[in-house]
Amino acid sequence: MKGIYRTRVGYTGGSLENPTYHNLGEHTEAFQVDYDPGQISYEDILEIFWDSHNPTGRALLRQYMPAVFTHNQDQLDAALKSKAAFEKKLNSEINTPVVMLDVFYLAEDYHQKYYLQNNRELLAEMEAYYPELDDFINSTAVARLNGIVGGYANDLLIKEELDSYGLSEQGLSILQRYR
Repeated sequence: MKGIYRTRVGYTGGSLENPTYHNLGEHTEAFQVDYDPGQISYEDILEIFWDSHNPTGRALLRQYMPAVFTHNQDQLDAALKSKAAFEKKLNSEINTPVVMLDVFYLAEDYHQKYYLQNNRELLAEMEAYYPELDDFINSTAVARLNGIVGGYANDLLIKEELDSYGLSEQGLSILQRYR
């Protein structure tokens, strides 16, 4: 999405320090979204979130619980207001919690950019372009490619940004399969 420049997956909401996928404690798997408020608003991101799952359902496991974890009081207030508006729209109680974020722990490397990691050719190109893992995880281009490979292509955004992804002709050809 235009305005979203980084996504990362991890764990939050529990008290165990440094959780892992196999030792999660009471944490929830989550993703972090970094965005440019000059291009997309927090409220727009919340609307996308509410529309992307069934907020009236109940999670069977805390590990997979949908939730909004906010970074500050302004985000908390906006998220609660958004939740109330969505409850009114649905005419139903929303069970998705909205809570203040304490600590966000990055998930293991093999969880980052999961869809892209399942395309060896594009992954190899991005790893060559971003040999340092932190740069790979934090890259806007890698986040975009992960979304495209995962089936979330935005053709207009791709057209605007395609040259900035750093792909070879072969990589561009592979990318066409997902559009």
